[in-house]
Amino acid sequence: MTTTDYNSLDFSSLVAISGDEVVTHSFVRDVPLAAGRTLALVTLDNGRDHTRPNTLGPVTLLEFAATMDELTARAGRGEIHGVAVTGKPFILAAGADLSKVAEIPSLAAGKLLSQLGHHALGKLDTLGVPSFVFINGLALGGGLEIGLNAAYRTVDASVPAIALPEVFLGLIPGWGGSYLLPNLIGIENALKVVIENPLKNNRTLSGADALALGIADVMFTSARFLEDSINWADGVIAGSEKVSRPNAPGKIERLVKWDVAVGIARKMLVNRIGEVAQSPYVALDLLQAAKSGSRAEGFQREDDALAGLIAGDQLQASIYAFNLVQKRAKRPAGAPDKKLARPITKVGVIGAGLMASQFALLFVRRLKVPVVITDLDQARVDKGVAYIHDEIAALQAKNRISPDEANRLRALVTGTTDTSSFSDADWVIEAVFEELGVKQSVFAEIEKVISPDAILATNTSSLSVEQIGAKLAHPERLVGFHFFNPVAVMPLIEVVNTPQTNEVTLATAMVIAGKLRKNAVITRDTPGFVVNRVLAKLLGEAMHAVDTGTPFEVVEAAVAPFGLPMTPFELLELVGLTVGAHVLDTHHAAFPERFFESDNLHRLAEHGKILERDGKGRRTGFDKGALKIVAGGATPMTAEKILQRVEDGLVDEIKRMLDTDVVHAAEDIDLCMILGAGWPFQMGGITPYLDRVGASERVFGGTFHTPPIRGIAASVPAVTRS
Repeated sequence: MTTTDYNSLDFSSLVAISGDEVVTHSFVRDVPLAAGRTLALVTLDNGRDHTRPNTLGPVTLLEFAATMDELTARAGRGEIHGVAVTGKPFILAAGADLSKVAEIPSLAAGKLLSQLGHHALGKLDTLGVPSFVFINGLALGGGLEIGLNAAYRTVDASVPAIALPEVFLGLIPGWGGSYLLPNLIGIENALKVVIENPLKNNRTLSGADALALGIADVMFTSARFLEDSINWADGVIAGSEKVSRPNAPGKIERLVKWDVAVGIARKMLVNRIGEVAQSPYVALDLLQAAKSGSRAEGFQREDDALAGLIAGDQLQASIYAFNLVQKRAKRPAGAPDKKLARPITKVGVIGAGLMASQFALLFVRRLKVPVVITDLDQARVDKGVAYIHDEIAALQAKNRISPDEANRLRALVTGTTDTSSFSDADWVIEAVFEELGVKQSVFAEIEKVISPDAILATNTSSLSVEQIGAKLAHPERLVGFHFFNPVAVMPLIEVVNTPQTNEVTLATAMVIAGKLRKNAVITRDTPGFVVNRVLAKLLGEAMHAVDTGTPFEVVEAAVAPFGLPMTPFELLELVGLTVGAHVLDTHHAAFPERFFESDNLHRLAEHGKILERDGKGRRTGFDKGALKIVAGGATPMTAEKILQRVEDGLVDEIKRMLDTDVVHAAEDIDLCMILGAGWPFQMGGITPYLDRVGASERVFGGTFHTPPIRGIAASVPAVTRS
């Protein structure tokens, strides 16, 4: 295999398209060590505060490479005895500037970007003296790869986030991470960092985690981190500090364990995310290949793989989704001025069941105000309070909260059957049975005891919020506040704005959502709002296909191109078959010409399941009883027909939602589906996918996005799937 001479490449074309890059400069100062030795300390700093992390664009990388060349020359003259790289306060680097990656104009330019990273960071391996990286703060993606390219690493114990998140964004660690990490910490640990953690909502490592895995050689506290790191580096240079790396892979791991671990990870990926997303499988192949071959060969494999991904559709879709979550979610369309929001000093929760108890726990943790729950009898109330106290104890056991905080939170939660306890509550939310009459009567009773300024919220998932408030004397203080289950995990709240809801109520709801650390999207009061309306279309078409005689497995195969985290039938079981049937009924009643109801789904709900599972909950097939229930359909469809029906039906429904201003833009629908339904980042949400496959053009002769969100080439990554 002929490897690339990075020093011979011309990177000027990347500089030309780097535009307004915020350059992270490489500042060098000499630090005297013992016995006349000198350490060249390079500090990366873009001149901004910690809210604008160091990033690694073309100009930054070329300056870093030039700095390393100068230090190599100095090392050759005996002027320095080691080189260390660290970052500005709290930040090492946050990796490549994604906005610049998204603007790469060609496959060749994409490959050149990967090669530039290897050219610059790889110089840490050829200085002629020991190289160190002092991980003093945030180190993500290319930021961590700076460290991996060096010979030694220290880490600050307070570092909050170390990670290689590329797979989550449709990329792979392409500046050395895919080759260097498994050869540093072993294949199983590398699989966790490169693939498993990114797919768990971008889980990151702490400084202690990095030390335990072997990414860092030693950890120091913040108070003297730089001084201690320099002293330790001096010891390594002098030979008095011996570095042990117990997690580094040995001969037996390479011969036996490596391929087995990769095989297990591959099966996990197929079962968990299907086979539509490219980057996890490309990363897996790179990790597998890293067990042998030279550093130069490993880097070249990364160049080829990263170029293919940069040029493809999924990266552009991922960056679109990333920008939605990072930017649009923080500036919700249609949100009133935050100054209008009322302060919340006490919360009331109507109901003491599981959902209500989850609400109460979230409110008390995030708002740290008194929370009172109520229900029909004291036994239910006591059960709800006990659940909340147990969850607080579990958080304390996991060291997520201190004993003092646990005691304070428990003291803030009370339960009662006497609704007069709500008299001084500023915010009251209901979590009772999903039936209009029940919710109307509950609110009518509560309105008699609450203050004139208190705001009411309903967690309904499908009922009309306006109708729920029809019997209120003051419907202007009612707002929809739709959580997704599990409440603590799912990041979306649909804030439902009725014609009566006033700006103070809406502003308060949006501010509370932010304090709960949730992303809120404002929707009109229409059936299903956003997420359930889209899912009702998908699930309704899936059940209609089954009802007309199509086998379950054909339906699952038909919608596989969406890349969803679970099949329609897995989703139905997750939300509950009874709930799923209710959602389909609600939408059929509202839009009978466009949404299907399913008698079979009601019968499946009575039966209790669709899928057969083993003792560990893993699906093994379709339940025989379920198969009998749906037998009898005489007009089965092909997978191709089902896929087109679903795609076209979704386009039609989303276009109607936008035309009637359910939300303000296609971006809001995508944001809801990403945060509320787990729509994959690498699909970019739902509307970019529908544009790419031509469904938008088929249905209304246009696209949701102009131009459509797609890559620069329909290329397959060079590292093919095994």
